[in-house]
Amino acid sequence: MFRPGRRAGRHERTTEVKRKMSTDTSATGRTAPADQPPYRYDAAMAARIEGEWQDVWEREGTFHAPNPGEPGSEKPKFYLMDMFPYPSGSGLHVGHPLGFIGTDVLGRYLRMTGHNVLHPMGFDAFGLPAEQYAVQTGTHPRATTEANIERYRAQLRQLGLAHDKRRSVATTDIPFYRWTQWIFREIFESWYDTDAGRARPIAELRAGFESGERPTPDGRPYTELDETERRALIDSYRLAYISEAPVNWCPGLGTVLANEEVTADGRSERGNYPVFRRNLKQWMMRITAYADRLADDLDRVDWPDSVKAMQRNWIGRSEGARVRFAVAGTDPIEVFTTRPDTLFGATYMVLAPEHPLVDSLTPGVWPDGTDERWTGGARTPAEAVDAYRAEAGRKSELDRQENRDKTGVFTGAFATNPVNGQDIPVFVADYVLMGYGTGAIMAVPGQDQRDWDFALAFGLPIVRTVQPSEGFDGEAYVGDGPAINSSNPEISLDGLGVADAKRAIIDWLSARGDGEGVVVYKLRDWLFSRQRYWGEPFPIVWDEHGPIALPEDQLPVVLPDVDDYAPRAYDPADADTEPEPPLGRATEWVTVELDLGDGPKTYRRETNTMPQWAGSCWYYLRYLDPDNDERFVSTEAEQYWLGPDQTKAQPGTSDPGGVDLYVGGVEHAVLHLLYSRFWHKVLFDLGHVTSEEPFRKLFNQGYIQAWAYTDARGLYVPAEEVVESADGGFTWNGQPVHQEYGKMGKSLKNVVTPDEMCDRYGADTFRLYEMYTGPMEASRPWSTRDVVGPQRFLQRVWRNLVDEWSGEPTVTDDAPDEDTLRALNKAIAGVRADYPALHYNTAAAKLIELNNHLTKRGAAVPRSVAEPLVLMMSPLTPHLSEELWRKLGHDSSLAYEPFPVADERYLTADTVEYPIQLNGKVRSRVTVPADAGQDDVRAAALADEKIAAALEGAEPKKVIVVPGRLVNVVR
Repeated sequence: MFRPGRRAGRHERTTEVKRKMSTDTSATGRTAPADQPPYRYDAAMAARIEGEWQDVWEREGTFHAPNPGEPGSEKPKFYLMDMFPYPSGSGLHVGHPLGFIGTDVLGRYLRMTGHNVLHPMGFDAFGLPAEQYAVQTGTHPRATTEANIERYRAQLRQLGLAHDKRRSVATTDIPFYRWTQWIFREIFESWYDTDAGRARPIAELRAGFESGERPTPDGRPYTELDETERRALIDSYRLAYISEAPVNWCPGLGTVLANEEVTADGRSERGNYPVFRRNLKQWMMRITAYADRLADDLDRVDWPDSVKAMQRNWIGRSEGARVRFAVAGTDPIEVFTTRPDTLFGATYMVLAPEHPLVDSLTPGVWPDGTDERWTGGARTPAEAVDAYRAEAGRKSELDRQENRDKTGVFTGAFATNPVNGQDIPVFVADYVLMGYGTGAIMAVPGQDQRDWDFALAFGLPIVRTVQPSEGFDGEAYVGDGPAINSSNPEISLDGLGVADAKRAIIDWLSARGDGEGVVVYKLRDWLFSRQRYWGEPFPIVWDEHGPIALPEDQLPVVLPDVDDYAPRAYDPADADTEPEPPLGRATEWVTVELDLGDGPKTYRRETNTMPQWAGSCWYYLRYLDPDNDERFVSTEAEQYWLGPDQTKAQPGTSDPGGVDLYVGGVEHAVLHLLYSRFWHKVLFDLGHVTSEEPFRKLFNQGYIQAWAYTDARGLYVPAEEVVESADGGFTWNGQPVHQEYGKMGKSLKNVVTPDEMCDRYGADTFRLYEMYTGPMEASRPWSTRDVVGPQRFLQRVWRNLVDEWSGEPTVTDDAPDEDTLRALNKAIAGVRADYPALHYNTAAAKLIELNNHLTKRGAAVPRSVAEPLVLMMSPLTPHLSEELWRKLGHDSSLAYEPFPVADERYLTADTVEYPIQLNGKVRSRVTVPADAGQDDVRAAALADEKIAAALEGAEPKKVIVVPGRLVNVVR
């Protein structure tokens, strides 16, 4: 069981931070000017202060969050999380910490307002980049990955982020991926009971078959099936299963790629090799079983509407009908359509090139009278289909969807339209995808523009089945209207509206056995295997009957060492090759003798590895209990940190539980979040967690953008090497370059690192700059020259409270004047509202305004004002604030000091200042009592000397008083 270490309470004495201040700045390699005060707050002093306070926090476990039952766990809890980074060799750039600093500010504020805050950080460390580096250099990916993680940890520490470092995990840690394998095993050993609406253990399914309570598909008793048949039947229900699936096969890399790893022109993102669509046996996750729950439960989480919309669109719930078209000599073709009312207008059919019926329905010769436009110039249908499939396999799905040029070939087969008995030709065309519906469509060119274009290209008939609106002179009509040309001796849809026609035709099809009403989803089952080395091994072995999950006591399955980290690569243009993963060559590891309960036998291990998504599906759970060897997370820790809390429920729903705030980029709005939700719901169904959703609230931070430059070839050049010329242009190596704006990143070669900023200005200045430049949710420009502004503010605060020559505090015990009390309490009220709303830019502006007030006073700052100022600054600038707190006489960290509370007496103004506009331009100002009526304000404005002089005794045409804001005088 994980036991957090003891954290020093706010009244316990902190180890004294001792130092000898001097002008030596060895931390940064600079020396201060001889006439500079020795205690000026500059980059050198910031470096010393920041390093020492980071040591104190780490030494004393300041940010260790107690688990339930530990001292401090009685406080209101708050689980705060960032989407964890992939540790690349180049480290962080200044865009990465935007969200990390934002969550840190909130976490520090919440600790000061009495919360038990858990704020961990880990690393999404499996992945292709480390493997590719291993292929190139022979360095084990673990060595590269762990070195990169240490680099990231040092950078994150430098920023003063208040993480509970004991809870840090990496998905590549063997104790971590042991539990990733365990969760996969739980999913493999489960099935989805549609009657119960949840996952259940596979053992319960098997018991149902054995008892006869559940019949087998062909009616034979389960006990009469042989072992291969029984295993195949059970495997067909599993939530994790093997299937022949269309995948992105890249022979040049020797691996299957995820859609996001394929460029728009159908090539691999890494290496730029051709990628082909083909069917291969792969591990799949039955995420489609959860489609309704994944869509419906979006109403229960506090997420941006745009993200919910993206998830719903990805799930793609559609209501319609499944219709069967008979084909001679083979199984009928099933299509899904949302417009069964247009069935009378189906004049041909189209199958995706990957459709499993293509081979069986393609005849040996062309039917008599086949139009030459349909054959692709081939001698036989098989030759035409094979050639077309090869061509389609070179295109990405995006290419196939967006290409306006309709291509295809006739299969040589005809299907029978069930509503009119007409035989209609069956084509193969790449604009139909296996990823949606059934991979086959009934083509209705009169009501679909893609079908219209195809029909024109191939000379196919067009029949309208919906009456176009008056004045319509287009091609395919996609609007509503009464049905036309839609009748047979048994049914007539003519004259019916779309909704009524749909109901009528579905009832007719169902009665005849030719179709039924169904709900389908755009969501496909999740392709879950990769032909790579650097990933989690599957906890699966194979015998002659199929896959078997290893028992829990045989986990983890550890990656073996191999001589070659690359999968077998092939001729990049050879689509007919088969994957050979690197693990397949580890023969001593692959072939293993095990006793799985029925005596020692020889098995073959699974040689694919899991995708990078696996660890990120559940890492938020492991943070709660990272040292637990008995469970992936204790029940008590999960319930405490993630359990439902009805006080946090969305309107009209029940609270599903989850992380209190999850912050990350919108680029993960669909896949990562959808996959995590799926795994979490399976764990909930099986009783392993009490929460139904992983992330109760989601926030997407913006991006840091920066100038980037391209040369005459259109290639990006290093931004830091670009020189601005006298005429306002830009050059690199003496050649002109084009300036553009984009998201900061390696690909645009416009990276600025936080190390540079911390060295030049200090971490607190860098933190403040990132938070001050705009709202958290907005993308904002990066400008290094502007960082000096926040630095000057911090220097002014330091000078207001500390003597730069002696280093001693200059505050007094005098009572503040009325104006200062009003300025202080106004700032407290504003900042206290801004921090929990993540409005850090406006919080910083209020702190600057308060400090400006103190500067203008020209007198020593009262302690009763200085201390609240320091406490309010501490979430944004923690190191400087801790140092000032110590100088103000406190011997413990301020991390748990109560956040200031405004005194309401000073929030109500006695007077209000009104700007006075004359014909739209401000000409003067007038101060009146706060309770003055509009007539009094009007009289005061007209009596003002400047306004009276401008009016020259004339009566104004109009005087408009906006209460509390302004007076507008129209002359």
